Amino acid sequence: MTLRDVKVGQTASVVKLHGEGAVKRRIMDMGITKGVSIFVRKVAPLGDPVEVTVRGYELSLRKADAEMIEVQ
Repeated sequence: MTLRDVKVGQTASVVKLHGEGAVKRRIMDMGITKGVSIFVRKVAPLGDPVEVTVRGYELSLRKADAEMIEVQ
């Protein structure tokens, strides 16, 4: 299951980050690392972007980036 599959109002825990190089590094620089909890606040009408709360701050992620984050 990826972050893209999590419904609004639910919290998920990061299991693994997919992707390589600069893309993976950028996601990690935003504070999304293995074991961190992510709360899905909002999803735009067309599904892009997804607004989440991670480590106490709000973050908007593109749909493609959210699909790289494996959660449970």
